[in-house]
Amino acid sequence: MQLTFYIAGAVAIISTIMVITRFNVIHALLYLVVSFMALAVVFFILGAPFAAALEIIIYAGAIVVLIIFVIMMLNLKEEAVDQEKKWLTPDVYVGPAILTIILLSELIYIISLGGASGVVGQVVDVKDVGKSLYGPYILGVELSGMLLMAGIVGAYHLGRKKKKVVHRFLEKIEE
Repeated sequence: MQLTFYIAGAVAIISTIMVITRFNVIHALLYLVVSFMALAVVFFILGAPFAAALEIIIYAGAIVVLIIFVIMMLNLKEEAVDQEKKWLTPDVYVGPAILTIILLSELIYIISLGGASGVVGQVVDVKDVGKSLYGPYILGVELSGMLLMAGIVGAYHLGRKKKKVVHRFLEKIEE
């Protein structure tokens, strides 16, 4: 079980380094998904399947989709579409695919053994997580929600096209 933990940790570190070092946002996003999946495997190995599921559903699912929408909002020009077609060649997916196959084989191995039986810990159910998030940590939850909303509004204002406003009396003069 320790070997699978170290392999998942190594995949998480490698893919996170690849996120930081990529110049292309789409490539970095692919490695970010792999990093989130590796962290989910680490959580599963440590005996926290609920945290692993949340890692995949919330981070690898919802936040990555949010990032893709922001990227799509900011790339409003025709040149950006041509540039993305050049960037998204099949060789781009080789690195994330290899790391994902390693994680998938590791996860199949762990499940075939019967879960994370080598780790002794306390089981935390969904009800306790909800009580703690909306109990003593409510301020952090609300602040992170406001921060995400501010980021979306800021991205919209950065990416929108400026419309030239001309008064109706001045339109005839400009023609």
